Amino acid sequence: MERVEQNSYVNDVGGNSRAGCNERKGKQPLSKPALSRASRRLPEPISRGPSAKETLRTVLARLEDMKAEDSVTIDLKGKSSIGDYMVVTTGRSHVHVAAIADNLVKDLKCAGLRGVRVEGMRQGDWVLIDAGDVIVHVFRPEVRDFYSLEKMWSAGPRTN
Repeated sequence: MERVEQNSYVNDVGGNSRAGCNERKGKQPLSKPALSRASRRLPEPISRGPSAKETLRTVLARLEDMKAEDSVTIDLKGKSSIGDYMVVTTGRSHVHVAAIADNLVKDLKCAGLRGVRVEGMRQGDWVLIDAGDVIVHVFRPEVRDFYSLEKMWSAGPRTN
């Protein structure tokens, strides 16, 4: 590209001028009062996936369909920045825990949620599913009793 004048360029190949592509028609800069009247658009959300409540509804419906036991929902709004909700549930065996988690991940992806992360699927003792605003823990009964996550997250603030 060769420079033709201060703010315009000419394409070497076709000679098409790109002058004025980024300039206003009036050639005069906007004054401060005009800038304040200029239309302002709010940025669009980055993801167009389901909201936290819709994701929670999908999770709870799927857990019920898969016969997960003792599902507890913990509201994390105002408590933590890791998400809005945490769901703790139990499967009867290694195979049941893995099946619950696998089917839940598939349904979340079908619901339009992207970037779902899963940990612990191979072992089947404790599977963590991070669905953005909703965190799901699927335990075997013994492991859930040992860690008692719902007690830790449901506890109120400590007073000294």
